[in-house]
Amino acid sequence: MPDTTLAPPFTKLVQSFFAEHLVQQRALSPRTVAAYRDTFRLLLTFAENTMGKSPTRIRLVDLNAKLVLAFLAHLEKVRKNAARSRNARLAAIRSFLKYATHHDVAALETIQQVMAIPMKRFDRPMLGFLSRDEMQAILEAPDTQSWTGQRDRVLFAVLYNTGARVSELINVCAKDAILDTSPSIHILGKGRKQRTVPLWRSTVTQLRAWKRRLGAISPDAPLFPNRDGVPMTRSNVRQRLEVAIQVAAEKHPQLLKRVISPHTFRHTTAMHLLQSGVDITVIALWLGHESPATTHIYVEADLAMKERALSKLRPPKIKSARYRPPDQLLQFLQNL
Repeated sequence: MPDTTLAPPFTKLVQSFFAEHLVQQRALSPRTVAAYRDTFRLLLTFAENTMGKSPTRIRLVDLNAKLVLAFLAHLEKVRKNAARSRNARLAAIRSFLKYATHHDVAALETIQQVMAIPMKRFDRPMLGFLSRDEMQAILEAPDTQSWTGQRDRVLFAVLYNTGARVSELINVCAKDAILDTSPSIHILGKGRKQRTVPLWRSTVTQLRAWKRRLGAISPDAPLFPNRDGVPMTRSNVRQRLEVAIQVAAEKHPQLLKRVISPHTFRHTTAMHLLQSGVDITVIALWLGHESPATTHIYVEADLAMKERALSKLRPPKIKSARYRPPDQLLQFLQNL
């Protein structure tokens, strides 16, 4: 029998997982740690309601496969979480249990059973992206005669140029935009990994004009501030995009029938780069993907679009001769 006297209590194990393992050893971003924290708050609340045990009284062996499967079902049926969110919660639990294997050998069998729970497969939705004309209409929509309009024009131009996530772009500082030799912009992405994206000439021209409009500001000041001089929020960017779409819809009414968010710019950038012949590995670096495999969804979306176009064409009528194998052995091989 394994010695359980040295195993740390569940409460201490969770605390060390967050404070030492995630924050100190793995140095994960605050956003990732917060996502893991939310998973455990939901899981421990569910366990308390299911078993009648307060979180401080729960043992590691209580987190068995039956409980975790019930928790995942609760997320989908009661909280209406999609498969992607369900899988993210399971990944957080798996990460904790993998850490726990080194600290509580007695719970190894329970841990192995939970680790065997598979991720749920799901169909990826068709990526939504804008045509070049639609993109151009949105980029030209903001009124350059106003301070807000000029900022929005530059913001959308940089968002399209870089394919950045909106959370990345609102944190860009004035010093991150290099407009002299080899114009580029530094972006701090997921996992606090920095990437440098080249800027098109048109984007550089707009950024220079915008920096002149901002005047003398600190290098650490936000490049896209609101009226109070602090960084814009995600909801603020979405709101400004909705205003631009209303204007662009005068030329392209179909825009009003679509769901367009700042993240649509990211998909649009990737698709336009792909359609222009840019290598997929370069696009992965451009977008800050850790693996080109993530970027492959754009190849699939482009192929699906071409297949839809092909289906609208009437195939040529070509009469083909039926293949007739010369003997029984070839017939056998043909039927395999």
